[in-house]
Amino acid sequence: MMARDDNGRSGPSARIRGADESERVVDFGVLRRRHFEESVPWRRFRSHKGQKHLSGSYWSATTGDFVVYESRLELARLLLADFDPTVVMIYAQPCLVEAPVEGRVRRHVPDFLLVSRDGGVEVVNVKPAGRLEDPKVARALAWPGELVRSHGWRYEVWSGTDPVVMANVRFLAAYRRPWVVDQELVARAWEAVHDREELSVTEHRLASTAAVEQVRPALLSLLWSGRLFTDLSQPLSGASMLRRVA
Repeated sequence: MMARDDNGRSGPSARIRGADESERVVDFGVLRRRHFEESVPWRRFRSHKGQKHLSGSYWSATTGDFVVYESRLELARLLLADFDPTVVMIYAQPCLVEAPVEGRVRRHVPDFLLVSRDGGVEVVNVKPAGRLEDPKVARALAWPGELVRSHGWRYEVWSGTDPVVMANVRFLAAYRRPWVVDQELVARAWEAVHDREELSVTEHRLASTAAVEQVRPALLSLLWSGRLFTDLSQPLSGASMLRRVA
């Protein structure tokens, strides 16, 4: 049921599921990021023969745990969130939003809720661009956006990004797990990088102190973590120019 104000009128609310399967209803007006701590995705994910979408779970470097997704497009947005150094927490299917809209109760489960380092919150819905042309779909995504923005949070309907950027982020994601790459070598690589230097030049310098097959993973790990930056609108290569960030 929706939350009620002091006069007994129903207002927008969020239903959040806890890890113990309990549910609580929070008035949207007082909803904060802390309400999602220890929560689990609203929908229970099940695979079945013939399903139209590819669902699964992705190990996130941001959360240190698995985050679920229901389609390849959702996975793509999840990768970008995990790669974003300003994002400190990711919740998939964070709640069931209920609100009175045009005389009837509407319900909606957002795809993701992202918490930023500055304390900001962004609600993200993922939909293929072609689906947005459907007036019914557009209306279903419009009212949650109005509600979220009026609450002071950001709202995004995401349909994709530059395919080159996406390909680069997917490639770098292979180096997001700290136990996959020698962290001592990562530290040495960080010290060896000169600002505005091509990746191949830094690799050549490091190759004198470490195995060649270990050198590039260390630099790619630094690119994933955001300590190094390069132009991802161009395919990654030895000619990619590295910039020191932190």
